[in-house]
Amino acid sequence: MQAAKFSSPGTPCFSAAGGATAAEVTSTLGDLPEWKLEDLYPSPEAPELEADLGRAEKLADAMQESYAGKLSAIATQSGGDLATAVQEFETLSDLLGRVISYASLRYAADTSDPARQKFFGDIQERVTTISSKLIFFPLELNRVDDGMMERAMEAPELAHYRPWIDDLRQEKPYQLEDKLEQLFHEKAVSGRGAWNRLFNETLAQMRFEVDGEALSLEPAINLLLDSDEEKRRKSAQALGKEFKENLHLFTIITNTLAKDKEISDRWRGFEDVADSRHLANRVEREVVDALVQAVRDKYPSISHRYYKMKARWLGKDKLMYWDRNAPVVKEPAQTIGWDQARNTVLSAYGNFSPRMADIAQDFFDKGWIDAPARQGKQPGAFSHPTVPSAHPYVLLNYLGKPRDVMTLAHELGHGVHQVLANGQGPLMAPTPLTLAETASVFGEMLTFRQLLDNAPSAAERRAMLALKVEDMINTVVRQIAFYWFERKIHTERRQGELTSEQLCEMWMDVQRESLGPAIELDEGYETFWCYIPHFIHSPFYVYAYAFGDCLVNSLYAVYEKSDEGFAERYLDMLAAGGSKHHKELLAPFGLDATEPGFWSMGLNVIEGLIDELEAMDAEAGAV
Repeated sequence: MQAAKFSSPGTPCFSAAGGATAAEVTSTLGDLPEWKLEDLYPSPEAPELEADLGRAEKLADAMQESYAGKLSAIATQSGGDLATAVQEFETLSDLLGRVISYASLRYAADTSDPARQKFFGDIQERVTTISSKLIFFPLELNRVDDGMMERAMEAPELAHYRPWIDDLRQEKPYQLEDKLEQLFHEKAVSGRGAWNRLFNETLAQMRFEVDGEALSLEPAINLLLDSDEEKRRKSAQALGKEFKENLHLFTIITNTLAKDKEISDRWRGFEDVADSRHLANRVEREVVDALVQAVRDKYPSISHRYYKMKARWLGKDKLMYWDRNAPVVKEPAQTIGWDQARNTVLSAYGNFSPRMADIAQDFFDKGWIDAPARQGKQPGAFSHPTVPSAHPYVLLNYLGKPRDVMTLAHELGHGVHQVLANGQGPLMAPTPLTLAETASVFGEMLTFRQLLDNAPSAAERRAMLALKVEDMINTVVRQIAFYWFERKIHTERRQGELTSEQLCEMWMDVQRESLGPAIELDEGYETFWCYIPHFIHSPFYVYAYAFGDCLVNSLYAVYEKSDEGFAERYLDMLAAGGSKHHKELLAPFGLDATEPGFWSMGLNVIEGLIDELEAMDAEAGAV
C-alpha cells in the first residue's frame, strides 16, 4: 500500500478564518463536503469487510503453500508461471490495501473517537498478521539468480512487471533473512506504529488557550496567519506553552523512533541516516546532497532577503517568529467560499488540460473529499491513494484562507496523479515521494498563475507574489532546514539519547541559519519541532517537497515555452506512476536532475519573484 501523501507541515496549509467562530466560518464557506467511504466498505460492521479479511487470509495461506521455497524453481521452468505468482501477490496487495485504507481514513476523520481508535488498531493488527505470511515473496524473488530472472522476463506476462522487479532488486543488498523480516514486520504494530499512534492522538487531544477559547491545533496554527499581530502573538505563545508542557513526551517519542530507525538501518547495512529514504524514493544520494547544498547556499539571497523586505513592509526592524507568515496587507484577507475555491482550481486545471479538470471534478461530484475542520480530525491535508481498484480520497481542513485554495489545488494534484497512475496496478502505481510532489506543486502553480493573471490591481498582484514567495520558501527553504534538523537528530542519536534541551537547540540552530537575521526567534519557538508529523511518520520525507518545487519551477518554465503537446506529455508522465526512474520521466521535457546546476534553475525562479517584488517596491517608492 502506498503511504498517504501529506501536505508540507512547514507550508501553512492550516487555514483558518481569523478569530471567527465555527458557525460563522461554516455560514461563510457554504456547504463543505464530507467524504463517502462507502466506495471502500459500507460500514465498519459490513459483512463485505469481514469477508475480504477472510478471503485475504485464505489467499495468503494458499500463496505460502504454493510458492514458499519454490520461486527459483518456478523461474527456471516458466516466466509465465512466475508472472502468475506475481499477479496473485498483486491481487492480495490490493485487497489488503483496501481494508487498511478504509480503517486509516475513518481514523483520520476523527482520531479522538475511541471506537475509531479501536477499529483502526484491530484492523492494523489483522492486516499485519495476514501480510506477514507474504514476507517470503519479495525476499525469495530477490534470491532468484540475476541471469535466471532475465531469462524468465522474456515471457511477456512477467516483462510487464520489470519496473517493479528492478526496483525490488535494488533493495536486495539490504534485505534480511526471512524470519528477521517477519519479526520486523510484526513488531511494527507494537513498535513504530504504536509510537506514531501515540503522537497522533496526543496532538489531537491537545488544546491551546487563546483569549479564553480552547483551540485544537488547526485553528491555533491558523491564527499565525491572522492580520491582527496580537492574535498571532497569543497563538504562538499558546502553542509554545502547550508544546513545552508536553516536551518530555515528544522527546521520548523522537528518541525512541530515532533509535528504532538506527537499529533497522544497522541491521540492513545502510551507511547514511537518510539512505533508506533515498532508496525508497529511487533517487541517488548525490542528487539529494546537491539539492540540499544548492538550497543552503541560497538562504541569504532567498529567505534572508525576503524576510528583511517583509519586515520593512510591516514597519519593523525585525519580524517576530509569529510574524513570519503574517499577511502583507493590513486588512483581513478575504474569506473564500467552497464553491469559489472549487471553481478557481477547476478553471486553472481546465485551462491547462480539460482531461485533468475532468478527473479533478470527480473528487467534488463523487464524495472523495472531506473538507470541514472538526474537533479530533487529523491536522493538515493529504490525498490518500487507497488502491487502484478504488480511488483516492482527499482530506482538508478548509477554513477559507487563500492558502486553503492552494492546498486544495495541491492535494487535487496528488489525486489526479494517483488516478492516472492507477492504470499501472497495485505494484507499480505507487510513485516515489520526490516525483509524487511534482504533480501537487504543479497544480498549485497552475492555480497561482491564473489568480496572478487575473489580479485586478498592482497592490493585489504584489500581495499574491509575496504569498507565493512565502509558500515557496516554506516548501523549499523550510523543508531543507527540516531535513537538516532530522540529519542532526538521527546522527547524534547514534551516540546516545538526546535531551529535550539538545533537540530544542538543534531546532533553533537550523532555524536561525535558514530564516536569517531578520526574524527574531524568541523564547517559546524552540519547541515548535514537536508538532511536525513528518519527523515521526516518515523520516526524511521532507526533502521531497523541495525536490518537487524546484523541479516544477523548471518544468513550468519549459511549459511556458513549449508547444501544444506539453499537457499530453505531462499527463503521460503522471500515468507512469512508479514504473520509470526520474531521469527517464524528465527526459521528454529536456530536464535532468543529475545535471550540475539543475537545482539552481528552480531556485532562480524564486529569486526572480523576489526581484520582481523589490522592483515593485522601488517603483512605488518602497513601503
